[in-house]
Amino acid sequence: MSSFAPAAVPTEVLSRPRAAARGRLARLLFAVIASSVASCRTGQDALRPDTDGAVRLTIVGTNDVHGWVMPQEERFPQGAVRFGGAAAFAGYLKLLRADNPGGVVLVDGGDLFQGTLMSNLTEGSIVIETFNALGYDAAAIGNHEFDYGPVGAPTHASQPGMDPFGALKARIAQAKFPLLSTNIYESNSRLRPSWLPGDGTVIIERKGIKVGILGLTTPQTPTTTLPINVASLRFAPLGPEALTAAKGLRARGADVVIAVVHAGGRCGETKDPVDLHTCDTETGEVFDMMKGFPYGTLDAVVAGHTHAQIGHFVNGTPVIESFALGRAFGVIDLAIDPQTRKLIRERTRIRSGVPVCETVDEATQSCDVRALKARGDTVKPVPATWLGQRVEPDQAIAELLWPGEARVAALQGRALGLAVPRALGRNYEHESALGSFLADSLRTMLRADVALLNPGGLRADLDQGPLKYGSVYEVLPFDNQVATLDVTGDQLVSLVRAAYAAKKGVFQVSGLEVRLDRCPGPNRLRSVHLPGGHGVDPNVRYRVVMPDFLARGGDGLGPVLATIDPRQVDLGETRSTNLRDELVDFWVKNREPFAAPEAGRVQFVDDGKPCEASESHSNP
Repeated sequence: MSSFAPAAVPTEVLSRPRAAARGRLARLLFAVIASSVASCRTGQDALRPDTDGAVRLTIVGTNDVHGWVMPQEERFPQGAVRFGGAAAFAGYLKLLRADNPGGVVLVDGGDLFQGTLMSNLTEGSIVIETFNALGYDAAAIGNHEFDYGPVGAPTHASQPGMDPFGALKARIAQAKFPLLSTNIYESNSRLRPSWLPGDGTVIIERKGIKVGILGLTTPQTPTTTLPINVASLRFAPLGPEALTAAKGLRARGADVVIAVVHAGGRCGETKDPVDLHTCDTETGEVFDMMKGFPYGTLDAVVAGHTHAQIGHFVNGTPVIESFALGRAFGVIDLAIDPQTRKLIRERTRIRSGVPVCETVDEATQSCDVRALKARGDTVKPVPATWLGQRVEPDQAIAELLWPGEARVAALQGRALGLAVPRALGRNYEHESALGSFLADSLRTMLRADVALLNPGGLRADLDQGPLKYGSVYEVLPFDNQVATLDVTGDQLVSLVRAAYAAKKGVFQVSGLEVRLDRCPGPNRLRSVHLPGGHGVDPNVRYRVVMPDFLARGGDGLGPVLATIDPRQVDLGETRSTNLRDELVDFWVKNREPFAAPEAGRVQFVDDGKPCEASESHSNP
């Protein structure tokens, strides 16, 4: 049962509240009276209400863009369905800004970078340039904002004098909007880092309303970026930091307080925004953050990190999260009383997961490619509409991205002379054909006994057809090194146990057979064997290969690795290239067949009990 009490709020999604029973004259009289009273009672400049007697603010939120500022498309016989990207999103913004002139606040929930060639080749510079052009007001600092490490190669400070925050500092200096986090501190001094401007909050003004914005970063960051890059930082718990920052913003005169939080949750249903029973309210970070908040602490929350959807009222506060990769956004409409400058909470409207479509199927008005593939030849692409008008992609932003897209296209289109006979899919929650194939390739390439891959490192499926470098890059966008460990059988079992206990999905393995509880938990691993059912010998040494992200303690392996002699761990720092490119070279040299391995190396023990909704995983 949820620990949150549903607020008495409406169930409608985004729409401008209109009181049809009132005539235009009555509304105008109300506005005049409200304006006069406000001037007398508060001593402040009178606010100009909208035609319904309130001042309306439109909060537009994105999250987890991960470098996907360019459009994507799927071709059908009658044309291409185009979706995502900053140019199309700008078309939606133009309509929203026209619908509420001067009243739009645009924010992002973090993880702007990492995940595309476009982003990674520029260490996020193209993303910041695009966000500047879109007119963002603020963004949270996400865990993947730390991925690039120093300016230029490598991705971590491997030599004295290298600054692990160099690339992020450059992006902060480039941005015309603040990148915010109130809960980042130096581990030693317990003070805020000197390179992080301000206190993690900002106050802007819209329609005479002072809007306070605070940012927060998930405390999971040390295990969801290269741990070495943030070793000198501490990420404080979200709840107390949010409460302190919100109070501080109110004390500085903020009428409305918004939190942009790189921490999220999951909800199975969003049809009823007051119904939280399908949400992971017990373990979702954003839900946990808000437990115990006094009513009205925050007026709106834009979340991120889990690549999921939330569109709910939590203790009366609207919370949105809208998937990832630049394909969706969310909207919160707030109404402010011009007399008291207080939120009229019963008139708050929310909508999350709004798809960014440049073109849609005429019959279904959808750009959901997975659903449209089932329609095949009947798909007829037409321009998308929003708020009753055609969505016009912004040509200036398209031209801004064009040089980078041309450079990326040349790299992505490089043919590898190989073919994928049947698509290889990933699966965060189960063994997958793609995960097993990659783990097998890695183990064979290194002549190792065991390979271990974290499912969050696999970012796309591998489609059927001629293999191009860009397809591999989308699957493996992180510039990890190949790391090897020389461990005892006992240490191997401890590593595998920690991997499956970390609630980071189902790790993909090669050279092992594991049995797991179907539901995640600290004791999820039931058994581990070598192929054929042979036991792991505690007295034998095994060579294990994995991405250096894991070997440095990522995704929950840190406590076990701390007990292993560092001389047993080779982090791959002397290797000439990264894991992705080593695999490509291996496949090309060996003409590797891209066949799905036989399934069954990961099996579940079903005890007949359903998993709790709160036990869902994140896929940061």
